[in-house]
Amino acid sequence: MQNQDFTTTVVVNNTPAEVFKAVQNPRAWWSEDIKGATENLHDLFVYQFEDIHRCKVQLTEVVPDKKVVWHVLDNAFNFTKDKTEWINTNVIFEIRTKGDQTELVFTHAGLTPADECYEACYQGWSHYIGRSLRDYIVTGKGLPNKGGQAQTDKERDLKGELK
Repeated sequence: MQNQDFTTTVVVNNTPAEVFKAVQNPRAWWSEDIKGATENLHDLFVYQFEDIHRCKVQLTEVVPDKKVVWHVLDNAFNFTKDKTEWINTNVIFEIRTKGDQTELVFTHAGLTPADECYEACYQGWSHYIGRSLRDYIVTGKGLPNKGGQAQTDKERDLKGELK
């Protein structure tokens, strides 16, 4: 049986150092409302999107220009029966040189299709990594949510904005 953890890959012309620096600034590509530190080993931060999703994350591995691992300490969803699905999962950013380009492999270890939140999380991570983080790396401007502003159709649906 192959690994079913959510994984996506982004390839850019930027250096590993530029990719690493971008990963360390999730306010620029995930949510402007993140509270706490997001750069160094053992830093703690909280992500919250209205009353829909809240998680507390600790950086458990930071290898400059190569790897960042976030460990989810606490989590709450308002749209699943099991509000705690992300607890004890790891969000992994692996940075590799691929020829003259840089490859960012993103894996949410523990997030699988068996999870009730998978559809929403698949859509969210696909947007925030494949589009927002990629854009932030390449252009310096990401597409983070801010002040509860939804960025994906699933976020809009959960807020009741899609009819």
